[in-house]
Amino acid sequence: MKNTLKEVPMRQIFILAAAISMAACSASTDPSVEPPLDEPATTEANLETVGLSGQQAQKLIEAALDGTQGYDITESLTTEVGQRMAGTEAEARARKWAVAKFEEIGLENVRVEPFTIPGWERGIETASIVSPFPQDLVITSLGYSVATPANGIEAEVVYFPELNALQETTQDLTGKIVFISGLMDKAPDGAGYGPAGMKRRIGASEAAKHGAVAVLIRSVGTSSHRFPHTGGMRYTPDVPKIPIAAMSGPDADQMERVFQRGESVTVKMTLTPINTGDRPSGNVIGEIVGTESPEEIVLISGHLDSWDLGTGAIDDGAGIGISAGAAKVIIDSGMKPKRTIRVVAYGAEEIGLLGGFAYRDQHKDNLAKHVMATESDFGAVAPYEIHYNHEAGRGDMQLLADLLNIPLVEKDTSGGPDIGPIKALGVPAMRLQQDGTDYFDLHHTPDDTFDKIDPDEMAKNTAAFAAMAWITANSTSNYRDNKEN
Repeated sequence: MKNTLKEVPMRQIFILAAAISMAACSASTDPSVEPPLDEPATTEANLETVGLSGQQAQKLIEAALDGTQGYDITESLTTEVGQRMAGTEAEARARKWAVAKFEEIGLENVRVEPFTIPGWERGIETASIVSPFPQDLVITSLGYSVATPANGIEAEVVYFPELNALQETTQDLTGKIVFISGLMDKAPDGAGYGPAGMKRRIGASEAAKHGAVAVLIRSVGTSSHRFPHTGGMRYTPDVPKIPIAAMSGPDADQMERVFQRGESVTVKMTLTPINTGDRPSGNVIGEIVGTESPEEIVLISGHLDSWDLGTGAIDDGAGIGISAGAAKVIIDSGMKPKRTIRVVAYGAEEIGLLGGFAYRDQHKDNLAKHVMATESDFGAVAPYEIHYNHEAGRGDMQLLADLLNIPLVEKDTSGGPDIGPIKALGVPAMRLQQDGTDYFDLHHTPDDTFDKIDPDEMAKNTAAFAAMAWITANSTSNYRDNKEN
């Protein structure tokens, strides 16, 4: 029998990964000391104190912990479809897979809501140091980068330890390749990703302002493996578009060592990505229709697309498995929610949250009936906190926190990347904050594959989402009567 939440509370995962604040836990932050474990709220002796909804949610938690619903769905997606770049034939196959899987697990009103996106596909991507020490480098194009000339670009490299050093420079970089380094710090909440990711997003235009002809960046990730990290970038209007690629961490270290020797470095790089024009994408939707207020929506979700280097297991096959698996747990229980629980598999998240914006636009007339929304898009390790900052529904979120034995933290949240567009229009959001300490070892790299997922961790995620959806769908709270804190 696998560990249950009663035996190993979710909070322990975070304790073992990083120091917990004194407000969250009184345990020592010394990693050599095994912290004491809190007793969960839902023991046999006090289960009756959580009320009927809590008792039902506890049954769903136990069913999820004893099953492999989310894990099996993620295995199916990553095995039968594989990588799922937005706008490609593979993403189209993923939508067909999702429709079939949603119908198989018993969701109702299963449908695809289509939209159109700008297509992009990578081609050849090579780089090498020409001098002073000839050797190959491992790189990958960043999403929506333009191509180099067909025969590549060979030029002297100018080194910048961080993006801000490039932004502050007065150097003339005409004809040069810019190399931007900068390490990303690990954190359970992924706090280092935003700052580190800026060089990926705007580095090409910042370099082009000074006349550079191409850019290489240290991969935005935390892995020591020789796998470059891709991701989207954008060009500033009225600035020349130049090619940009990410270099694996070990290769970035190698490049820095060459510069530390005081040498002038010349690199040749070739990138042949293409913009493919308008391509189809879409959101796949299925529902557990409510018995009393079917027009009111509790939305749980993940995103269906992935980058093309790996099979998108943690980003975001896990989120599809967790949200659809939670729905399966509820359906298999035979219990019927009062409000409708809607499962959304968003398309085209990786290239700009396009599925989230499409959902917002297609459902703008009934967003007032969306009572809560959340997304799983931070891997497959169990959550260690609940983020929520409204007065309305606080009791429900505290009940959920007690059932899962993790803290409820008063903190604003988008609810997840694809939830942000509807949250901005007033849809209440919460987040089951997963531990992402090691998430960026895998994220957007060839190493994002199914073998990295632990079935017990997936079961805890599935349990948390099932309990959240059930409690919210059966609550008497009007979550829109919110007082922002």
